[in-house]
This record gives sequence, C-alpha cells and structure tokens, in this order.
Amino acid sequence: MRVLGIESSCDETAVAVLEDSPAGVRVLCSLVSTQIPMHRLYGGVIPELASRNHSGRLPSLLQEALEQSNCTPENIDAFAATGGPGLVAALLVGHTAAKAIALAAGKPFISVNHLEGHLLSPFLFREGRENEPTPLPHVGLVVSGGHSLLLHVKGLDDYELMGRSRDDAAGEAFDKVARMLDLPYPGGPEIDKRAERGDAQRFNLPRPMLHESGYDFSFSGLKTSVLHTLAKLIPGGDPHGLDEQSLCDLCAGVRAAIVDVLVHKTRLALRHTGLRLLAVSGGVSCNSSLRVRLREMCEREGVELLLPPPELTTDNAAMIAFAGLLRAKAGKFSSLETPVDPNPQLAGFATRS
Repeated sequence: MRVLGIESSCDETAVAVLEDSPAGVRVLCSLVSTQIPMHRLYGGVIPELASRNHSGRLPSLLQEALEQSNCTPENIDAFAATGGPGLVAALLVGHTAAKAIALAAGKPFISVNHLEGHLLSPFLFREGRENEPTPLPHVGLVVSGGHSLLLHVKGLDDYELMGRSRDDAAGEAFDKVARMLDLPYPGGPEIDKRAERGDAQRFNLPRPMLHESGYDFSFSGLKTSVLHTLAKLIPGGDPHGLDEQSLCDLCAGVRAAIVDVLVHKTRLALRHTGLRLLAVSGGVSCNSSLRVRLREMCEREGVELLLPPPELTTDNAAMIAFAGLLRAKAGKFSSLETPVDPNPQLAGFATRS
C-alpha cells in the first residue's frame, strides 16, 4: 500500500509518499518547504502569507514527490492531508488538494489530525521493529509550538488524556520568551543554541506545578519571571542592554526550567501506567537538552524511548502519510465532504476521569 500525505497546517508546505510492504514501512519521499525566512521578518506566522505560499509551492512539491518516489497518482492507494488543528486558510490548501487528487484518481481520502500525526510518528522510525503492530500501548508526550500533551495511548483512536498545559504550551513559552529577548523567530532553537553556552544555575527561575499532583503543565509563570528578571538586570527591561553571557545564562535557565517540568511529569505518567515505552514528538522534542534528559530518565526507569529524527520532529508530511496509512489499514477513511477544523479533538480522545 502506498499513501501520499500533505501537510499545510501552518508555515511548512510538505508532501511525502510512504510504502507499506511485508518488509515494513518505507519513506519513498519526504519534502518540506519552509516559510520561516519569510515569517521571521514579522516575528511570527502571518496566516494570509502562509496560505498564499502554500498555494504557490504545493503543485511543484506534489510533482517532485511523485517523481522521486517513481509514482503516478494512479499508483497511490490513498491520499491523506492534515485537517486540523491549524490555520484555516492554510489547512484548506492541502486538504482541498488531497481531495481533488483522490477524486481524480478514484482513490480514498483520509483527513488526519495533525496531533495524531505527531503522536504516532515515532513508530515510523522505530529501528528493527518495522513488522510489529503500531501503535503499541505507550505513554505519548507531544510537545509542539501550540500543544503540550501527555497521553496514555492504548491503540489507534484510543487515547486517554493524562496531562496538558493549562496555559502556554512549551513551544509557545520558548517563542514568547525569545520575543522578550528580541531573538529571531522561531524562538525555541535560538534559546537552545544560546543555552549551550550559558549557566542554568545563575537565575532562580520557577518550575510551575512541578510538585503538584497530576500531570498538567503550566509555563505562563515562567514567562513572568523572565520579564521581572530582565527588569532587574536592565533599566526598563530592554534586552538589547544585556551582555552576551547574561543572555546565554537566561536562555539556559529558561530551557532547564521547561525541561525539568516536562521530564518530571513524564516520569510520573510512566510510573502511574506501568508502561515501558515512551514516544516523544513535536517540534520541541528537537531540543537538545530535552533529548538528553529523556534518554537519561528512560535508562534509569528501564523504559524504551522513541524519538523521530530531529529533521522530522517539526511539521512534515511523512507523519501525516503514516497516520493516514494506519487509518487506511484499519478501514478508517474520510468523506470528500469532510471539512477542515482549526481546533479538533483527537479521534477517540478520552478525557480524564
């Protein structure tokens, strides 16, 4: 079975083709066209520019993906696209294109929840385990620009919410702190880079909800603390007055605070469920410190850790094609009338009791 996936939920235009065979799932092609340089000029994503750019880039990406995978639309068994969450106009570009090609080729269409794409993506890269059923029961940590979720994944369409951010997601906290420090967009990688040269112990930044029961996160208090710290260091809190070492130390402190909370809550979730498998996904999972700390924690706990390659932690179409493939194998197809939804729930998403 071959599935073509399209991702256009925000500022990445992406197309991928996956092939499922007795030997396992192979990524025949995965293309991503980023809009970061364009949006960096404005300090964040401009929805109208994003959707216009998707419309301009998608036709050539589709053609290139088919050529690289040596396929025609008739060789593809199903077409998948992100249906949400995301920016409505941006979602419509990829969603409508996948529907049109599916209709023209007489093949099924699958609308994929972007979060499910992230959630299941680590299994696509599980080395040496290609023939095992996926997704296996596990704890899933999704940390992206707009979401921080801890889930007990029991199977496809069977997700129990354990914890979520009560305010900003981890990625949002990184980006907002970066704006306070006048660092380029996107802020997470910029903070991570400077944190490598900083002293995380210099500033006493809070770890919100670290010692509270439950698995929820909160990062808004951390942002406020950074703001107050800036005001103490520089009159008026102007980040341009910071010396380079202080900037790096502050970045290191912010990174350490966010990573401490994420790792601690994840450890609690693993111990509560008794599961020995952790899958981590989303753009923040590319953070170098988070990866190191999660590996150390999983080694101590005797837990297998699944992490996608860094280049596929951010938005990409391979994860959409993979979620589409799993849905296709389960007979879970979508109607061509399926609308995009900027804020959908995960299918089978169970809230906490």
